[in-house]
Amino acid sequence: MFSYWDVTIKLALGLLTIIIQINLSGKSNLAPISALDQVQNYVLGAIVGGMIYSTSVTVLQYILVLLIWTLLVLVLRFLTNHNHFVKRMIDGRPQLLIKNGELLVSTALKNGLSANDLTFRLRTEGITDIRNVKRAVLEQNGQLTITQVGDDTVKYPLIVDGQVNTDALETSEHDETWLLTQLQAQGYQISEIYLATYTNKQLLLFPYQH
Repeated sequence: MFSYWDVTIKLALGLLTIIIQINLSGKSNLAPISALDQVQNYVLGAIVGGMIYSTSVTVLQYILVLLIWTLLVLVLRFLTNHNHFVKRMIDGRPQLLIKNGELLVSTALKNGLSANDLTFRLRTEGITDIRNVKRAVLEQNGQLTITQVGDDTVKYPLIVDGQVNTDALETSEHDETWLLTQLQAQGYQISEIYLATYTNKQLLLFPYQH
């Protein structure tokens, strides 16, 4: 039999689960940044929306499903934060679409980006001539990051989570030998760096805390 008390309890538990997942993921909201964020939001919404009105699903069963899903999300987040292979498999990698004014059509098609969509995104950035684009990268969340010709600012970190960003390193007009030399001069290795940025021709290092 339908009961408003059951619906109220299930709604409250769903809201509590959202709050718990927000706090455990370390974010102020559930805005999707990666593929895992989007899946987390979709499935959680489906669980709450599909079960709150179902009289065949008891409150205990509902709680168990929420706990199982929260546990799965936490395990996947742990793996993506500590295993580069899993992170690349789940979140993917930024895709280079334009390099030195040359459009990489195969990359655009592989990522389901039509010519109309690409030109629209370029126009919103005030770009009408692809030849003026030094670098355009499709991010994991679908956003387009553009570096124009004459812009010397490197818009990507050189090292992220102990891994070298080869595209950003190439944009900075340096190679890995230069990067290793800079790190050795400060007593670090690549795996010890949480984040390294290159701004105004200066390398800024943010190592893991030991």
